Amino acid sequence: MSNENDITSHFGSAGSPPLLLCLQFKMIVETDTISPVAFKILERIGARALSAHLRKLCDYLVFEVSNSGVSAHVNKCVDTINDMIWKYNIITIDRLVLCLLLRTLEGNEAQVCFCIIQLLLLKTSEFRNRLQEFVSINSPEHWKENNWHEKHLAFHQKFPEKFAPDESVSHPSLPVYFGNVCLRFLPVLDITIHRYLEVPPSMSKTLDVLLDHLGMLYKFHDRPITYLYNTLHYYERRLRDRPQLKKRLVGTVIGSLKDVRPDNWALTEQYQLNMLKKDETITWVPELTYYIGLVRRMQDTIDGKNVFPGTDWRFNEFPNPPAHALYVTCVELLGLPAGPQVVANSLIDVIVKGYPVIPHQSIHNWINTIGLIMAALPESYWGVIYDRLQDMISCAQMTDWTHRQSPFEMFNFKIVKEAMLEKNYVVILAIAQSILHHSGIGQISTVTDYIKEKFKPIIKTEYQLIYLCHVVGPFLNRLSTERPRAVSDITLILYELLEQVDKAQPTGPLKYMDPICDLLYHIKYMFVGDMMKSDLEAIIRRLRPALQMRLRFITRLNVDEIGVDQPNPEVSGGQTAGAGGAASGQQAATPSSSAASGSIPGGQPAAQQQPSTSIVPQSQTQAQPQQVQQQQ
Repeated sequence: MSNENDITSHFGSAGSPPLLLCLQFKMIVETDTISPVAFKILERIGARALSAHLRKLCDYLVFEVSNSGVSAHVNKCVDTINDMIWKYNIITIDRLVLCLLLRTLEGNEAQVCFCIIQLLLLKTSEFRNRLQEFVSINSPEHWKENNWHEKHLAFHQKFPEKFAPDESVSHPSLPVYFGNVCLRFLPVLDITIHRYLEVPPSMSKTLDVLLDHLGMLYKFHDRPITYLYNTLHYYERRLRDRPQLKKRLVGTVIGSLKDVRPDNWALTEQYQLNMLKKDETITWVPELTYYIGLVRRMQDTIDGKNVFPGTDWRFNEFPNPPAHALYVTCVELLGLPAGPQVVANSLIDVIVKGYPVIPHQSIHNWINTIGLIMAALPESYWGVIYDRLQDMISCAQMTDWTHRQSPFEMFNFKIVKEAMLEKNYVVILAIAQSILHHSGIGQISTVTDYIKEKFKPIIKTEYQLIYLCHVVGPFLNRLSTERPRAVSDITLILYELLEQVDKAQPTGPLKYMDPICDLLYHIKYMFVGDMMKSDLEAIIRRLRPALQMRLRFITRLNVDEIGVDQPNPEVSGGQTAGAGGAASGQQAATPSSSAASGSIPGGQPAAQQQPSTSIVPQSQTQAQPQQVQQQQ
């Protein structure tokens, strides 16, 4: 095709292959010039079709460099791309680098792609000169400057920008009132770092070089702490064994703002001293006092103390000091060289071991702060609380209860605090409830899996079961609203654990049957109703007769079906078997202690909860109205 109109119509048609940029690339490589017809074609195809041509150019460039094997040809390819960017203004560097980053390449092709990006950004001086000039004369707080517009115009006069290819006269260039190629490249730099974190470590060695030359650009990032938090949070598994890289990321992003932010605006002094060390091997292991100081800073901020002076909250990344304190605290914890297990256990030990140094009146606030911090960290951090709960449930005191107080007193924070009893139970319980309270629904819904994996195999006594009920009980109402299926799963697990405890003590008494049954009745009437009747009935029929008698209203068991001829091992709370049972020698007809007094969870008297065709023997049916009348 020698006719200009035929060429233009061919490449401008919708069904033509997107090979225009590849042909222009090949033309520049061979002749160092470009045909004027190419500029007319670029105007005709538009920006949307140009994206398809750009993707094809990236694939062709990777193929060309991969198969060349000659450094001279690679340099020639990179110089040609730079001419297309800076000389002919056919493509922009931010779009090209972004397209290269998002290509689905693996293995050797991915390594070649990263090599091309490095050469484009660092080999030539066009972009680096612009970057150094812009950072040296501008401040991110441009609203405080009186001559910002003069600096802006001077930069564009020194480095003019064109938004259309050369030889284009149909679209005259428009003035630029804000922004430049450096600011437009900043979001691409964010993605560049993420892509380098996703590839194997052997391919990401050039990340340090990029951070050295381009890290200063984070001085103008509108949300540097948020970006750093999201990066460390999302790539926690990949960065877990690379403490030097974590230290480098935190130091680059936060260090770029050292000239415009006050001292200690984000990181503590201890962490900053650790960053100044040039050791290649990271050996810093913070002591408990470091974590106490970190939590105290967060707590003082929540209490309203001016921990971060000199901050203009009108233009800050975060709307208030507590939000700022939470993010910078999480960034510092995620940037520590220690692993998630060490950091999470140290945060929990702030309360467990640092209890004496915490103000007496502020203990609840400190527990709330630790829960807020832990819930904002990845699962490898907040999941440690389940390990601590597992250790607490499997301890010797839970299997062989030797305390004078009942478990309901030992698991009550107020009673333990005022009576100065052993606090290990309630402290771990309080921290767990604080973490679950601040967790999102995606986090709290995993409690079912943790119960099955960590708690269910080890629960053999009713004390362990009661402790688990204290963990999950406060969040049933929230789960029933946001994740109803989780309530059904937890309910089924509680019944299975009750059967497990019953079988583990076939001849021993169960002292706290009534409170456990009361909770099960509460769950039935408030959350699950009769939708689990068939599943629960099979479990209840396998329990000891005393438990069957107390839980018979959940599945409407007939008293005749319960083994009434077997003696009751123990009647909880020292109560007798009931009026009807005393007359006939049978078991108690009440489902639990609350039902024995005429009411069960749900607010209705026990006699009213029975169906119209009573299954209770005549002697018990006559005794129940007397109990109701006495209570009235």
